Amino acid sequence: MTATLLDDATQARVVAAYLKRHPEFLSEYPELAAKLTMPPRESGGAVASLAVYQMQSLRDKNAELERRLAELVEIAAENEKLMERVHGLTVALLRASTMEVTARTVVARLSADFHTERVSLLLFGAEPKLPRADWLQQIAGGAASLPEFADFLHKGEPSSGRLSADKLARLFGEHATGLQSVALMPLGDAGILAIGSADPNRFQPGMGTLFLKMISATITAALARSRDVS
Repeated sequence: MTATLLDDATQARVVAAYLKRHPEFLSEYPELAAKLTMPPRESGGAVASLAVYQMQSLRDKNAELERRLAELVEIAAENEKLMERVHGLTVALLRASTMEVTARTVVARLSADFHTERVSLLLFGAEPKLPRADWLQQIAGGAASLPEFADFLHKGEPSSGRLSADKLARLFGEHATGLQSVALMPLGDAGILAIGSADPNRFQPGMGTLFLKMISATITAALARSRDVS
């Protein structure tokens, strides 16, 4: 038993000596500071400095939690705004009674409410009642006429990021210059919707596509309904 006590005392001195040589140890292992038992304050200044360290550690953790909470609140607020815009688009499309009004509503609402720099609507087929506009392309040959987007159309999922110059030109024509990132949405058998931005970080690969899917589904349904009415 005496040998064990001596071993414990020796180990304690070794630990103490190590900590003296490495005062930064607790900064590398902050979780240990919270588990240390502190002696009474009468013992001296070393205890006070440890207490201050522990207090600062707790403050840092609280600050990090507050920062994360603020980020979540900001994201929630932005998502709420996006939801309101999607709702506004949906209501506006419900009021559209023709293909022309539907197409114009899509471009107008996306440009104004979503602050997009360029919107391009590529519709499969030929609809004589649709207007001639720089934001609209009628693809008489359907999806087969867009081989460069075959994989995208096959997947049937929205995508975002940068595109090659030839794809940008196919989507936006002469207005492709300066566009750095694009959000692409399939419109079922109706076509493709493309939104372009000069900001390379506006639409990034891997970004959430929930709202893009909602917009895509809403516009697809509106186009199908207006075609049936026509």
